[in-house]
Amino acid sequence: MAKFPKLGEDAAVLDLFKMSPEAGGPLLHLHEAIMRGPSPLSEGVRELISAYVCGIAGGRYCQGVHAETAKAYDDIPDAAVDAMFDDLEGAGFAPEIVPLLRMAGKLTRDPQSFTEADAQAVYDAGWDEQALHDAIMVVCCFNFMSRLLEGHGVEGRGALFEERGRRLKDEGYLPLLRQLQPEGAAE
Repeated sequence: MAKFPKLGEDAAVLDLFKMSPEAGGPLLHLHEAIMRGPSPLSEGVRELISAYVCGIAGGRYCQGVHAETAKAYDDIPDAAVDAMFDDLEGAGFAPEIVPLLRMAGKLTRDPQSFTEADAQAVYDAGWDEQALHDAIMVVCCFNFMSRLLEGHGVEGRGALFEERGRRLKDEGYLPLLRQLQPEGAAE
Protein backbone atom coordinates (compact mmCIF):
# COMPACT_ATOMS: atom_id res chain seq x y z
CA MET A 1 0.00 0.00 0.00
CA ALA A 2 1.20 3.50 -0.81
CA LYS A 3 2.29 5.72 2.07
CA PHE A 4 -0.39 8.27 1.12
CA PRO A 5 -2.99 6.41 -0.98
CA LYS A 6 -4.87 9.63 -1.83
CA LEU A 7 -1.78 10.94 -3.62
CA GLY A 8 -1.81 8.11 -6.16
CA GLU A 9 1.06 6.54 -8.05
CA ASP A 10 1.68 9.57 -10.27
CA ALA A 11 2.04 12.09 -7.45
CA ALA A 12 4.50 14.96 -7.89
CA VAL A 13 5.88 17.83 -5.83
CA LEU A 14 2.86 20.03 -6.42
CA ASP A 15 0.58 17.35 -5.00
CA LEU A 16 2.50 17.61 -1.72
CA PHE A 17 2.49 21.39 -1.80
CA LYS A 18 -1.27 21.33 -2.32
CA MET A 19 -1.60 19.38 0.94
CA SER A 20 -0.30 22.50 2.72
CA PRO A 21 -0.32 25.43 0.28
CA GLU A 22 0.59 27.85 3.07
CA ALA A 23 3.97 26.09 3.16
CA GLY A 24 4.13 25.14 -0.54
CA GLY A 25 4.02 28.72 -1.78
CA PRO A 26 6.94 29.92 0.37
CA LEU A 27 8.90 26.79 -0.58
CA LEU A 28 8.50 27.65 -4.27
CA HIS A 29 9.72 31.19 -3.56
CA LEU A 30 12.70 29.73 -1.69
CA HIS A 31 13.50 27.42 -4.62
CA GLU A 32 13.34 30.34 -7.05
CA ALA A 33 15.67 32.43 -4.88
CA ILE A 34 18.20 29.62 -4.36
CA MET A 35 18.11 28.16 -7.86
CA ARG A 36 17.47 31.21 -10.05
CA GLY A 37 18.57 34.20 -8.01
CA PRO A 38 21.85 36.04 -8.57
CA SER A 39 24.83 33.78 -7.91
CA PRO A 40 28.37 33.12 -9.12
CA LEU A 41 27.05 29.60 -9.78
CA SER A 42 25.17 29.19 -13.04
CA GLU A 43 21.63 27.85 -12.94
CA GLY A 44 22.93 24.67 -14.56
CA VAL A 45 25.56 24.16 -11.85
CA ARG A 46 22.95 24.69 -9.13
CA GLU A 47 20.66 22.14 -10.81
CA LEU A 48 23.61 19.74 -11.06
CA ILE A 49 24.36 20.13 -7.35
CA SER A 50 20.70 19.48 -6.54
CA ALA A 51 20.68 16.31 -8.67
CA TYR A 52 23.86 15.09 -6.99
CA VAL A 53 22.53 15.77 -3.50
CA CYS A 54 19.24 14.06 -4.26
CA GLY A 55 21.01 11.00 -5.64
CA ILE A 56 23.11 10.68 -2.50
CA ALA A 57 20.13 11.36 -0.22
CA GLY A 58 18.07 8.73 -2.01
CA GLY A 59 15.57 11.19 -3.47
CA ARG A 60 14.56 9.36 -6.65
CA TYR A 61 12.04 11.95 -7.83
CA CYS A 62 14.26 14.95 -7.13
CA GLN A 63 17.31 13.28 -8.64
CA GLY A 64 15.40 12.42 -11.80
CA VAL A 65 13.87 15.86 -12.30
CA HIS A 66 16.98 17.86 -11.44
CA ALA A 67 19.34 15.64 -13.44
CA GLU A 68 17.17 16.31 -16.48
CA THR A 69 17.03 20.02 -15.64
CA ALA A 70 20.84 20.16 -15.35
CA LYS A 71 21.20 18.39 -18.71
CA ALA A 72 18.99 21.04 -20.31
CA TYR A 73 21.72 23.64 -19.68
CA ASP A 74 24.55 24.04 -22.18
CA ASP A 75 27.23 24.24 -19.47
CA ILE A 76 26.45 20.77 -18.06
CA PRO A 77 27.49 17.72 -20.12
CA ASP A 78 24.77 15.06 -20.25
CA ALA A 79 27.21 12.14 -20.09
CA ALA A 80 28.87 13.59 -16.98
CA VAL A 81 25.52 13.83 -15.19
CA ASP A 82 24.87 10.19 -16.02
CA ALA A 83 28.33 9.13 -14.81
CA MET A 84 28.74 11.27 -11.68
CA PHE A 85 27.66 8.62 -9.17
CA ASP A 86 29.95 5.96 -10.60
CA ASP A 87 33.05 8.12 -11.03
CA LEU A 88 32.77 11.74 -9.92
CA GLU A 89 36.41 12.54 -10.67
CA GLY A 90 36.31 10.99 -14.15
CA ALA A 91 32.75 11.91 -15.12
CA GLY A 92 33.88 14.71 -17.41
CA PHE A 93 32.95 17.87 -15.54
CA ALA A 94 35.03 21.03 -15.74
CA PRO A 95 37.66 20.84 -12.98
CA GLU A 96 36.05 23.65 -10.95
CA ILE A 97 32.80 21.67 -10.62
CA VAL A 98 34.19 18.58 -8.88
CA PRO A 99 35.11 20.30 -5.55
CA LEU A 100 31.58 21.73 -5.35
CA LEU A 101 30.10 18.26 -5.82
CA ARG A 102 32.55 16.71 -3.35
CA MET A 103 31.50 19.32 -0.79
CA ALA A 104 27.82 18.66 -1.53
CA GLY A 105 28.35 14.94 -1.05
CA LYS A 106 30.09 15.38 2.29
CA LEU A 107 27.50 17.81 3.57
CA THR A 108 24.74 15.37 2.56
CA ARG A 109 26.32 12.14 3.81
CA ASP A 110 27.92 13.39 7.02
CA PRO A 111 27.67 17.15 7.65
CA GLN A 112 30.30 17.10 10.37
CA SER A 113 32.85 15.71 7.92
CA PHE A 114 32.76 18.97 5.89
CA THR A 115 35.98 20.72 6.91
CA GLU A 116 37.95 23.88 6.23
CA ALA A 117 40.02 21.83 3.77
CA ASP A 118 36.85 21.07 1.79
CA ALA A 119 35.96 24.76 1.71
CA GLN A 120 39.53 25.58 0.67
CA ALA A 121 39.28 23.08 -2.21
CA VAL A 122 36.24 25.02 -3.47
CA TYR A 123 38.16 28.31 -3.17
CA ASP A 124 41.23 26.78 -4.86
CA ALA A 125 38.98 25.79 -7.78
CA GLY A 126 38.29 29.50 -8.33
CA TRP A 127 35.05 29.98 -6.40
CA ASP A 128 34.49 32.66 -3.78
CA GLU A 129 32.64 32.62 -0.46
CA GLN A 130 29.35 33.59 -2.12
CA ALA A 131 29.61 30.59 -4.43
CA LEU A 132 30.28 28.27 -1.50
CA HIS A 133 27.37 29.78 0.43
CA ASP A 134 25.07 29.40 -2.58
CA ALA A 135 26.14 25.78 -3.06
CA ILE A 136 25.44 25.04 0.60
CA MET A 137 21.98 26.59 0.22
CA VAL A 138 21.28 24.21 -2.69
CA VAL A 139 22.51 21.25 -0.62
CA CYS A 140 20.23 22.16 2.28
CA CYS A 141 17.17 22.80 0.13
CA PHE A 142 17.44 19.51 -1.74
CA ASN A 143 18.19 17.38 1.28
CA PHE A 144 14.89 18.73 2.61
CA MET A 145 13.07 18.08 -0.66
CA SER A 146 14.47 14.55 -1.01
CA ARG A 147 13.18 13.64 2.41
CA LEU A 148 9.82 15.31 1.80
CA LEU A 149 9.21 13.36 -1.39
CA GLU A 150 10.60 10.05 -0.14
CA GLY A 151 8.61 10.38 3.09
CA HIS A 152 5.44 10.71 1.04
CA GLY A 153 6.39 7.93 -1.37
CA VAL A 154 6.64 10.15 -4.46
CA GLU A 155 8.88 8.52 -7.08
CA GLY A 156 8.10 9.78 -10.59
CA ARG A 157 9.18 8.25 -13.90
CA GLY A 158 11.45 9.01 -16.86
CA ALA A 159 9.00 10.89 -19.10
CA LEU A 160 7.88 13.03 -16.17
CA PHE A 161 11.49 13.81 -15.28
CA GLU A 162 12.25 15.00 -18.80
CA GLU A 163 9.10 17.11 -19.07
CA ARG A 164 9.54 18.71 -15.64
CA GLY A 165 13.27 19.21 -16.17
CA ARG A 166 12.75 21.11 -19.41
CA ARG A 167 9.96 23.20 -17.89
CA LEU A 168 12.05 24.12 -14.83
CA LYS A 169 14.93 25.16 -17.06
CA ASP A 170 12.69 27.27 -19.29
CA GLU A 171 10.33 28.77 -16.70
CA GLY A 172 11.89 28.43 -13.25
CA TYR A 173 9.91 27.63 -10.11
CA LEU A 174 7.48 30.52 -9.65
CA PRO A 175 5.02 29.57 -12.44
CA LEU A 176 4.19 26.55 -10.30
CA LEU A 177 2.52 28.91 -7.82
CA ARG A 178 -0.47 29.20 -10.16
CA GLN A 179 -1.08 25.50 -9.76
CA LEU A 180 -1.38 25.88 -5.98
CA GLN A 181 -4.39 28.19 -6.38
CA PRO A 182 -7.76 26.57 -5.70
CA GLU A 183 -9.72 26.04 -8.90
CA GLY A 184 -11.64 29.19 -9.82
CA ALA A 185 -9.54 31.45 -7.55
CA ALA A 186 -8.33 34.74 -8.96
CA GLU A 187 -4.56 35.18 -9.22
